[in-house]
Amino acid sequence: MFRINRQPFSESVTLAGIAVLIGVTSATGVWLFKQMFYVTFSTVFDGLGGHFGLLQHKTVILKMFDNMSHWFGFDKIGIFLGQLGNWTVILVPVIGGIIVGLISQFIIGKERFPGIAGIMEAVALHGGRLEYRKMPVKTVAAALSIGSGASVGPADPSVQIGASLGSMYGQLLHFSDRRIRSLVAAGIAAGVAACFNAPITGVFFALEIIIFELHVKAFGIVALASVVSSAITQALAGNQPAFQVPAYTLNSIYELPFYLGLGILAGPCAAFYIHLHHFTRNIFNAWRISRWLKPAVAGLAVGIIGFFLPQILGTGYTTIEDILNGKSFSISLLLFLTFAKLALTPVCIGSGLYGGVFAPALFSGAALGSAYGLVIHQFFPFLNISPSAFAMVGMAAVLAGTIHAPITSFILLFEMTHDYRIILPLMFAVNASLFLSWHLQHDSVYTLGLTRRGIRLKQGRDVDVLETITVGEAMVTDVITLQESDSLMTAADLFIQERYRYRGLPVVNESGELIGILTAQDIDRVNNDENNDVHTAGKTCTRELLLAYPDETLGTALQRIGMRDIGQLPVVSRNNPLRLVGLLRTTDIGRAYDLALTHHKEIRHSPSP
Repeated sequence: MFRINRQPFSESVTLAGIAVLIGVTSATGVWLFKQMFYVTFSTVFDGLGGHFGLLQHKTVILKMFDNMSHWFGFDKIGIFLGQLGNWTVILVPVIGGIIVGLISQFIIGKERFPGIAGIMEAVALHGGRLEYRKMPVKTVAAALSIGSGASVGPADPSVQIGASLGSMYGQLLHFSDRRIRSLVAAGIAAGVAACFNAPITGVFFALEIIIFELHVKAFGIVALASVVSSAITQALAGNQPAFQVPAYTLNSIYELPFYLGLGILAGPCAAFYIHLHHFTRNIFNAWRISRWLKPAVAGLAVGIIGFFLPQILGTGYTTIEDILNGKSFSISLLLFLTFAKLALTPVCIGSGLYGGVFAPALFSGAALGSAYGLVIHQFFPFLNISPSAFAMVGMAAVLAGTIHAPITSFILLFEMTHDYRIILPLMFAVNASLFLSWHLQHDSVYTLGLTRRGIRLKQGRDVDVLETITVGEAMVTDVITLQESDSLMTAADLFIQERYRYRGLPVVNESGELIGILTAQDIDRVNNDENNDVHTAGKTCTRELLLAYPDETLGTALQRIGMRDIGQLPVVSRNNPLRLVGLLRTTDIGRAYDLALTHHKEIRHSPSP
């Protein structure tokens, strides 16, 4: 008679219930956040739209809130501002900056790392414990920033809403650090899913940017939270994606080299964008004026440039849709928009305004891609180039180069277009952009600030902390090995017995010397071979090995693991590289890392400069 292990079952049901709760509350929170900044933005700029052409073509979401603005009489504010004159577009971001600055200085307080960088630090160093009580006020500050025209996006605040909710539930229930990290990842996925109506993108964003690795149970709750969030978002706002994207067409295979060229342009733009974020932050940090005035200065810069280029105000979603749907823009205007957005967003965030870098990267990528497509069309008219298609791919290329997350960029465009044919041009452009951006700027827009403060993350963990632990302290020494002459049947039986402990088993010869590693993939490869020769562990194993030594640090070993994305390293004697002394697995690194954090409180709690 079968017995049910009730404790793991109860735990799984509890985590699943919390994942559903995270999905529901994250979607609702992001929806309310969107209401706040859309109503504010349309209220303020609707009256000016007739002068600037700012809101003549409104997104689906903007249209949803027109009636709400009318019901509460907010539309009269925009009409009044329009009657005062066009110059009020300069004043509005300044007023918004002052209000946000006062909220930041007197309510929120100074943060070590704002936005997603702060979440990454919390996951790496604090077990995912975020200051969730500040989340409502920060959401209001972000809504006021975007609503008053600041050149920032809604994705980062949406991620913070979801992450804060996940962390809150974990802390209130007194969960372990590992479970809280999983709930934070679930909240992040739910926040992205609600922001873009893209549940798969949410999962990969959490995986690529924050967590880097998920065990099966954690992956399940992350995926569940993301799907629930997307379902609630569709129930509240419809099933439209963030942008109305036209049908994609690849007219000729000869277009592909031009997509590669777009990636070559996008990479340096993304690296410039990353560098400028931290350059402007340093300038504002060194500027000896009251903190609450700094966002007003950024608002003045936004207002002046927005007077001439109103498309850069706010999220820029309307302009992105115009570009994607083929509205006529000159090449010079598109280039001005590209670099104005790339420059103003770092100024806004560096000054203390609240918002994200995600949407501005998409905006700049769309404008750059469209301008590039128009140039190619002029030189090669017989190819029937569609600038809108290049705009779509440009969005993913600049985004990937900015956040160093190529899979997230792929999936986001795929979920918006629902067309697999765009994948090939995306691969050309995104990989080229990421390669150049990484070589010009090793850190992403999220990690550069952490690195400059001495926190170097690798696979979601601080490498500097790992430099204090040696491989010998973390490795396992009771390693099960295979003899060179053992049959694959024997090896397969061992894999079944030890499947939860090892991804591969070391193979030794008669003298006990290490000759290779046998993995399940090696066995499958042989089983699929039509050759009927009898194979042994020695003949089948992988002999080209990456090794670790007991006296080197875990940080060095982790970097070596990342070279080939493997799960373990054989540890050998420094004096005799053939003598196996242990095995270092990623789980061993994680365990040692968590223990080491207790000895590094000065890193966790060091004051901001």
